[in-house]
Order: sequence, then C-alpha cells, then structure tokens
Amino acid sequence: MRLSVSLGLWQDRPPEEALETARAADAAGYPELWIGEMATWDAFALGTAIGASTSLSLTFGPLAVTVRDPATIAMGVASVAALTGRETGVALGTSSDVVVRGWHGRSRDRAATALEESAVAVRQLLGGAKSTVDGSVVGSQGYRLRLPAPKSPLTIAAFGPRALDVAARHADRMVVNLVSPAAAASLVEGLHAAASRAGTAPPPVAAWVVGAVDPSEAAIEQLRRGVVGYLAAPGYADMFRAEGFGDLVDFARTRPHPRELLAAVPVEAIAAVGLLGSRDAIARKIADFAAAGIDELAIVPATSDNDPGGARTLTTISSAAGADPA
Repeated sequence: MRLSVSLGLWQDRPPEEALETARAADAAGYPELWIGEMATWDAFALGTAIGASTSLSLTFGPLAVTVRDPATIAMGVASVAALTGRETGVALGTSSDVVVRGWHGRSRDRAATALEESAVAVRQLLGGAKSTVDGSVVGSQGYRLRLPAPKSPLTIAAFGPRALDVAARHADRMVVNLVSPAAAASLVEGLHAAASRAGTAPPPVAAWVVGAVDPSEAAIEQLRRGVVGYLAAPGYADMFRAEGFGDLVDFARTRPHPRELLAAVPVEAIAAVGLLGSRDAIARKIADFAAAGIDELAIVPATSDNDPGGARTLTTISSAAGADPA
C-alpha cells in the first residue's frame, strides 16, 4: 500500500499549521503531499512555500474545474515546479455547491462535461502542447506554457458514474474521498467497468482518509466537523446508511441545527471512513482498504494541541502500514 499525505486545512487550527504538517510528512518519509484549496490558502502559494522547505512531491487539488480554468491551473502547477524544483501533479474535481456557487459565484451545471474538457486541456498544457480545446463548458485555445512544461500526472476525483467515466478515459490516477472500504470497493469496480467500456487500462486508485492515533476529544470534534457535511449528501448518505448509521442520515436530512447534528455524530461513523484508534486498529483498516482495491491512502491527519501538525499520527500510520510510505 502506497501512502501519501493530504493537508486537512482544518478551520479550528492556525492556518500556519499546514506548513508544520508538511514538514512532519517529509520527516516521516512520505513521498507526496496533496494541497487542496478551501477557505484559507491559495494552493499554489502554499505549495511554493512547502516546496521550498521540503523534499516532497506536490499534487494540487482536487481543484474545482468550474472555478479554475485550464490555463490558470497549468500556469500554477508549472510555476511551483519552476520556482521550487519539486515534482508536481494536479487533481481535478467538481467540488460542491457551497464552494462553487456560494463562494465563487460560478455554476456547477454540466460539471461532468467541464471535468472532461478540463482534463483534456490541462493535459495538453502540462505536456507542453498548445491548447486546442473549444469546450462547451470550459476550454483553452492557442495558449502554450512559457515556463518549462512539468509533464505532471493528472488525477481525477470521482464518486458518481460520469466522473468514473472521465477518470477511466483521462486519469493517470483516480482519487476518492471519505469512503468506507465497502464503498471504495464499489467505486473501484465502477472504474474497472468504465475502463472496459472505454477500452483503456484502469488507473490506480487513491483514497483520502482521515487519520488520528488515539485521538483526543479535540481531534474527534475536528473529525466530526469534517463528516457532517456528507451525511445527507447524495451517494454518501447511502454509504453511511450501509455502514449502520441510517438513523443519523435520517436526522441529518431533517436539517437540524449544525450544533445538534455535530453532537449526534458518533466516533464510530468517523472510524467507518478513516484510520482511527490504536496502531493495531489502523493496521487492520489499512488492510481493509487494500482488500477493497485501493492502491494508495492519502492520509489527512487530525491535528490538535496533543498532536500538532499530526506528526505522531503520520509516524504511527507509516509504521502500521508495515513498510516505507513510498
């Protein structure tokens, strides 16, 4: 099982802790860091700082394809590669209504089409070609990177059937987020079916999983906050119901006050989709994900005053995996 690290960008922690997590990942021997883009950091600015102070390879995203266009994505990835000398990759996804419509005032209509068109254009640009995509939602024509083309691998975030089709046709890697081993197995099966229809070889699959070794109450509260937004979401609700949390899903769909829903989330719901507890419990869960067909786990470490930056969690998970993270 390959391991990597993804920044949690937790809203209850100091923003600068992202740099501490990056240094902890580097020190623990993880080869790659995923840098998403949420409410705080510009991903490429943060990546430049991290790339200058660690030896990690960097993957940006998943970036929302109806927020960032292919040319700006390619410029950002190439800029960090040129300024830091680090290997770079990029992940594309469709993100959520809250981020796309609410924060950025953009439309998520035809998001799967935008994902495919962006994948084609971003691959052209990062490979050093002039862009030729005249998409119905997004595109890029006539632009070529002036910086050295980093030839970065392309990851596609997928959960629904149309995104699986895009991943099968265009991805060097697929990533899934916050899934149980059973849900992961279903998505891997869906990817293989999509690849068979497309006549392509299915790419490897990574899963973003939260991690916390013997978590404190503060860390558990942090992880609860990371789960609540998914409980009533299409697809995710079915997953949590299948894991035995149907009453919790039903409660979430009544749209209770966020504090009430947060308090109702049991630690077992977090453990269903993450690496939580003792070293032995984490080792068993890693084996479950491997048996589900997951090739890589991208660890999103909980951080707290008891484990600043998630350093202890990252070191223990690396040990529990039984091998070098690479």
